[in-house]
Amino acid sequence: MTLLRFVEETGSTNADMLALVEQGVPEGNWLRAGRQTGGRGRMGRAWESPVGNLYCSTLVRIAPGDPLPHTLALVAANAVHALIAPLCAGQARIKWPNDILVDGAKIAGILLERFGDAIIIGIGINVTHHPTGLDRPVTSLVAQGAADAEAGALMERLAQLFAHWLGIWRAQGLDPVRAHWLINAHPTGTPMRVVQPDGEVVEGAFDTLDRQGMLILRLANGESRAIHAGDIILT
Repeated sequence: MTLLRFVEETGSTNADMLALVEQGVPEGNWLRAGRQTGGRGRMGRAWESPVGNLYCSTLVRIAPGDPLPHTLALVAANAVHALIAPLCAGQARIKWPNDILVDGAKIAGILLERFGDAIIIGIGINVTHHPTGLDRPVTSLVAQGAADAEAGALMERLAQLFAHWLGIWRAQGLDPVRAHWLINAHPTGTPMRVVQPDGEVVEGAFDTLDRQGMLILRLANGESRAIHAGDIILT
């Protein structure tokens, strides 16, 4: 059963979802905030949170026999891409592991955090606003021509899409999730630079995802390098 909750303002929907996890809430719970005062992106970055955009979190309880928990990033990315792509004038693509870009400009981000048997999935989508003056291009649904886009309705549809892909992930395993991700991601051969958590920078071209959802980078010398985590800069 899906339960959608809304609060006008909070620090972080992921932090609020953690409190619900500690109370034992089941899967299917979604929390949306009209505004966040302490939103976070990957690597601890602040996430700007003006009113009108979509800020929400859900959770998955990991069960015996489930695929690897971190591959829920692909589940979430597929769902967010399916939500956004039909609404955009430009081409929406997934950037590993789970950003959504439209013609190279970021429009959505996803953050996964694990607490015990629960994976909390936070999703932020630029609906009516996008930040300016950054060192990278960004956009919003309204800027992409979706003048009627509204955060509440988008979350309802997102919950449906996420449930769809979560069901496939559980019933069929990672392969169909991975295959769909690859169709909608940066093409094979896309040049990229990876800044890993330890600061090492690796440059190469996107090759594929392996069977565990890791990015496989083709280096200039022809060797392959598996990337487990890092910031991706498309070059």
